[in-house]
Amino acid sequence: MDSLLKEGAARTPSVNFNADQGHFRIQGRSTPDDAIEFYAPLFEYMKKYNPALDKKTEVHIYLEYFNTSSSKCLFDLFKMLSNIHDRGNEVTVAWYYVEGDDDMLETGQDFESLSNLPFKMIIAPKISFD
Repeated sequence: MDSLLKEGAARTPSVNFNADQGHFRIQGRSTPDDAIEFYAPLFEYMKKYNPALDKKTEVHIYLEYFNTSSSKCLFDLFKMLSNIHDRGNEVTVAWYYVEGDDDMLETGQDFESLSNLPFKMIIAPKISFD
């Protein structure tokens, strides 16, 4: 399966989905005018992703900021990953946040409790996504 690559922009995150390796990354800011349109290719990619039972899936999310519509799309993505996890696959989510950004930490904790996926909360250095 080919990788899904999207370069980040001022209002959209960079995306690197590699099904063959089981690695998925979203990084940057997510405030697109139409979040559903932006995330639709990610959902289509995940619908086709069917890992072998012994394959580990790693998801890395490092968002400096995201809007409400992006939050809903992220939640939908986590539901898809939860379905993969429920089939017996190992799925882990690395949720990156800047030290002191309690809102982003709490949001990751909320996603973890709502999705029933194991999250690793990781303090990351402040990166400029400009």
